[in-house]
Amino acid sequence: QVQLVESGGGLVQSGGSLRLSCAASGSIFGINAMGWYRQAPGEQRELVADITSGGTTNYADSVKGRFTISRDNAKNTVYLQMNSAKPGDTAVYYCNAKIAPHAGTAYYYSYWGQGTQVTVSS
Repeated sequence: QVQLVESGGGLVQSGGSLRLSCAASGSIFGINAMGWYRQAPGEQRELVADITSGGTTNYADSVKGRFTISRDNAKNTVYLQMNSAKPGDTAVYYCNAKIAPHAGTAYYYSYWGQGTQVTVSS
């Protein structure tokens, strides 16, 4: 069974920084893309950033230039460095990963973390 565990969320002042981490564990043969999503109260979940196994990144327009996604393949971990945080960044942040759980499968399944709250005060 695959698990994704997020950490690093919390309260930060506007203009401050946070670093989110998400570590995958369990039955893992390979990990393809990893990403971060967020959902604010009353709003739909949206993609914040994702990163391919080769390191190609993609960002939502609202976070470009402020957030940086990275990964450590040896640790099965993806990070989100949040700089110049804004109150609009307040949301529950969810980690996502496309994972092949064993060598016998040709598919990468989508897994989600439990979410971590990020609150940016004004």
